[in-house]
Amino acid sequence: LPQHLATLAAAAQEEAWQSRQQLQAKRQEVEQLREQLSRARQDGERWASALQRAQREALEREATRGAEQARQQELIRDMKGRLLELLREKDALWQKTEGIDTAMPSPVPRDAGLCARCHKDFRLLSRRYNCRLCQSKVCHACSVDMGKQGRCCLLCYQQRHPQAT
Repeated sequence: LPQHLATLAAAAQEEAWQSRQQLQAKRQEVEQLREQLSRARQDGERWASALQRAQREALEREATRGAEQARQQELIRDMKGRLLELLREKDALWQKTEGIDTAMPSPVPRDAGLCARCHKDFRLLSRRYNCRLCQSKVCHACSVDMGKQGRCCLLCYQQRHPQAT
């Protein structure tokens, strides 16, 4: 019987030792799980913080975009108003100038020996030119050289180039 008790005691000791080993392994596993849980919570907090930051930035961008859109719409309204003002001004100016006729060149004098503008006699030193636009005969002083197009009288030139006056 003592041997049987010794065997049972040894078996119980062996079982207790294995239980302690299993308990130690379970404690290590629990500790590892706690560490993983702690890391997961930290990651969750970082992700939640990043999400809040991203949402805040998105709201700020949306507010900025809304303000910019409002400014652009106001600018468009102002531009449309200015366009309408300019169109009204253009119409008013057109109505004012509608009855104004452009000055026509004076008719060609019947005497081919006189300048159509200053009525000077054409002589040896006073050359005669034909206006390329109205065909009148003009002297050198009353004509303008238009390059390849030839010469024309001052009146026709001023009508064609009003900025030159």
